[in-house]
Amino acid sequence: MNEPDFGAVFRAAGVTGWLHATDIDTGREVGHGSDVPVPTASVFKVPLLVELCRQADAGLLDPAEPVTVRPDERAFGPTGLSAMLDDATLSLRDLAYLMIAVSDNTAADVLSARVGFEAVNTMLAGFGLRGTFVQQTSADLYTSMAEDTGHGWPYLDLEEIDRLSVLDPPRTNRSTPRETAELFGLIWRDEAASPASCAWMRSVLNKQVWPHRLASGFPYDDVDVSGKTGSLPTLRAEAGVVEYPDGGRYAVAVFTRSFSPAVNQPRADAVIGTAARMAVDHLRR
Repeated sequence: MNEPDFGAVFRAAGVTGWLHATDIDTGREVGHGSDVPVPTASVFKVPLLVELCRQADAGLLDPAEPVTVRPDERAFGPTGLSAMLDDATLSLRDLAYLMIAVSDNTAADVLSARVGFEAVNTMLAGFGLRGTFVQQTSADLYTSMAEDTGHGWPYLDLEEIDRLSVLDPPRTNRSTPRETAELFGLIWRDEAASPASCAWMRSVLNKQVWPHRLASGFPYDDVDVSGKTGSLPTLRAEAGVVEYPDGGRYAVAVFTRSFSPAVNQPRADAVIGTAARMAVDHLRR
């Protein structure tokens, strides 16, 4: 069976793309640049979520523990606590919900300070995901962009964007499409943490609010899409799981870099869903 021409689909949308998809239960897979190192942007919040749950399973923290976040502790971002003005007190697990559902940068940084990147990376290595590494908080990402360009957001000049270390995998949070999809497979097979914690992670990942990337390829009431987006200048990504009513479960990770620096690019967003649908259709044949 011929594999889909993912490259042509990505080019038609004005992007370069990398993809990996796998049948969670049979192991069948298809990819396009599956093992290319890519910056993860906010997709780094998924391994952080996993390690939070593993520490809860081990009794190292209480997910219901309340944490007060002050305005001077906020990381830059347009959603959640990052956009709020007053003190807010939430539990660790509610912070995790915000981190995933609306990609709250402040929530992610509060949790990373509690969990620790060393523990996250040890966990990833233990699963054999040695191409996946977390070394920067959300605040670190924005600070490095300002340092690389001499100014803050937005970044619309391609020469400036080429200097951004957050787009250079060895210098930032990174993974590969294959390993990102594998991490989602671990969550869906109850192998990433305890069955109860994995079930909770699946419920949180299913609450992500963004419908314009991965989910756009599966506009059906009986197909469930869970996932996590990531965005940086010219970089758009989403990874997650697509579940069909017949029990089929497919982990998909798509990363793209656009040729244009424009912030609003509907085709670049939609091609993530289009390519994911092509991959899943191929696996279901």
